[in-house]
Amino acid sequence: MAEYKHISLTWEDDFAVVTMCRGRYRNSLSEDHLRELLSAFRLVAASESRGVVLAAEGPVFSSGHDFNDMHGRNLDQMKQLLGVCAELMQLLQRLPQPVIAQVEGLATAAGCQLVASCDLAVAGESSQFQTPGGRGGWFCHTPGVALARAVGRKHALEMLFTGDPINAKTAADWGLVNRVVPDSDVAFQTRALLRRATGGSRYAKAKGKEVFYRQVDLDMGGAYAIATEAMAATSQSKDAQERINSFVEKRPPNYAERGEE
Repeated sequence: MAEYKHISLTWEDDFAVVTMCRGRYRNSLSEDHLRELLSAFRLVAASESRGVVLAAEGPVFSSGHDFNDMHGRNLDQMKQLLGVCAELMQLLQRLPQPVIAQVEGLATAAGCQLVASCDLAVAGESSQFQTPGGRGGWFCHTPGVALARAVGRKHALEMLFTGDPINAKTAADWGLVNRVVPDSDVAFQTRALLRRATGGSRYAKAKGKEVFYRQVDLDMGGAYAIATEAMAATSQSKDAQERINSFVEKRPPNYAERGEE
């Protein structure tokens, strides 16, 4: 198992838990921190875990990029750093397992981008979300990619242009998080949602996530072409056939990799 300086990777029954441990630095995302997150999520992808929680220590989920790490970088070095960040955000959606953000505290800039890039998110009542680049001299271009795909253009542009924080209730209303719970209940409710999201066939869930992200930004015709082909192809899988047979035979399904529906 890899050893990490900025994060931890632990296992809870069927789930992996990736925790950012730079609370002293507001969990800012240096290049080393980003590379450790990449390493951990790659390990999770190859594991037997059914789902993964992304959490953070301290009162700030993540303050975004570490400006101390950015200071003095030339153009090529900055491209390298931002490329690692983009690779991580895309990996979260390529993972075969559902990824859920456990958001406690502030998630700003690339930290907000992390939340937007996860499949699911549960936030504490006191959490806030912000893309502050619009207030200063450096616009939040890359956080805007994930944000626009989570909350829609108008809400994304409001956050990006104004740089104003939004509270947890607004984040839920806009679709950035799935639900808001009391601060003391965030960890429990995160796992409760992930447990429901990972029931049933592991194979079916992985294919479902893959196809969802392939089709979601396409035009209607292109999306249906991909989804129809995938639905037909997976109908022949062992787990799909078991689902159909168990319905016809009026019995509980018994999947190849057992999960609760």
